[in-house]
Amino acid sequence: MIIRVVRMQFTEQGVEEFLAIFNRHQHAIRHFPGCLHLELWRAVDDEGCFVTYSHWQRAEDLEHYRTSDLFATVWGQVKTLFRERPQAFSVERDRVVG
Repeated sequence: MIIRVVRMQFTEQGVEEFLAIFNRHQHAIRHFPGCLHLELWRAVDDEGCFVTYSHWQRAEDLEHYRTSDLFATVWGQVKTLFRERPQAFSVERDRVVG
């Protein structure tokens, strides 16, 4: 399983538009083949900072999403709203400490 984390910082004017875009497409993203889980987080100390946290069955599923028409549509709308360049990375679980 691949975990994808994307940190995005939006302009003050871009926050509501981003939320509208996310709300419009969240179910399509979540039900894209290979997507197992999707969450949207908001920073406690920065109203314009959001993080998407998603689980993907395989790296190939994430790559298929990233080259899809759905991603092109969503990202094409969202990328104009950033105040800083987004940060994205993929990880795999190494261990759980209890």
